[in-house]
Amino acid sequence: MTELTLGKALGAGLRRAMRDDDRVVLLGEDIGKLGGVFRITDGLLDEFGAGRVIDTPLAESGIVGTAVGLAFRGYRPVVEIQFDGFVYPAFDQIVAQVAKLHYRTHGRVKMPITIRIPWAGGIGAAEHHSESPEAYFVHTAGLRVVAVSNPEDAYRSLRQAIASDDPVIFFEPKRLYHHKGEVDLDAPLADAVPMGLAQVVRGGTDVTLVTYGAMVSTALQAASAAEDEGVSIEVVDLRSLSPVDYDTLAASVRKTGRVVVAHEASREAGVAAEVIASITEFCFEYLESAPLRVTGHDVPYPPAKLEKYHLPDLDRLLDAVDRVLDRGARTGVDA
Repeated sequence: MTELTLGKALGAGLRRAMRDDDRVVLLGEDIGKLGGVFRITDGLLDEFGAGRVIDTPLAESGIVGTAVGLAFRGYRPVVEIQFDGFVYPAFDQIVAQVAKLHYRTHGRVKMPITIRIPWAGGIGAAEHHSESPEAYFVHTAGLRVVAVSNPEDAYRSLRQAIASDDPVIFFEPKRLYHHKGEVDLDAPLADAVPMGLAQVVRGGTDVTLVTYGAMVSTALQAASAAEDEGVSIEVVDLRSLSPVDYDTLAASVRKTGRVVVAHEASREAGVAAEVIASITEFCFEYLESAPLRVTGHDVPYPPAKLEKYHLPDLDRLLDAVDRVLDRGARTGVDA
């Protein structure tokens, strides 16, 4: 096992994928000489050359369009969108081309494209640099959508995404880029947990707390705090936002009878709404209380000095836990 930051684990995953398959090519703004704005691709230009680590113009639609052409020719392109808010100029290419080409050609054309997106808030960034656009892509048939939460998962899931014949939107929580964890760099990819499965990262019996990305760390903190009050929270990391592993979620909810779903993105029509609707369908007779959402607010992402009021925190999670347990809300806290 090797201790790596999440960012270094992603870089190691890219390096391993490129060594294993010379069809893997990287495209993105400043990913070559600079090594990416977050230095995820640092050193890869020197190792693999400008033919496989391609510095592109500032044109996201053109970057993804080029990746589509490369995929037609048998390559496995990995696109870096420099910041989450920059993905919107490429939206037409992603939802109208990447997501549909395999289906409308009856499988004759594959789109093994991985689109990496540094994502969500918590770093005090400027406007358009702290977006949570996952619901747009979850709603788009033909895309896999993945969100990682720790270095080990980042390393193995990125390799799985690149190896997949499906197009994958790969969300990387930028506020966790420097968080460290143990990574097994030598484990066979075939032995890794499949990319589409959720994971129970902390067992519990009273409430199921479902989340993904950087919010997994917050959920684990909430579970530790609740334990001091005699409440046992089971934390489930979704990992895959499309498809969702409802078997794992349902097994947890049938055990606990109560569920809270949390994410940084806005509340309206978010991932939490879909998860709660589906859990209610699958587990209605097991639920002891109405499921609750803890989310960002339905506003454009706020300026850096105000983002702490927008991001769900430990108090908002514990407030929702109290309410599904019918313990009353915590004073002054709005989930």
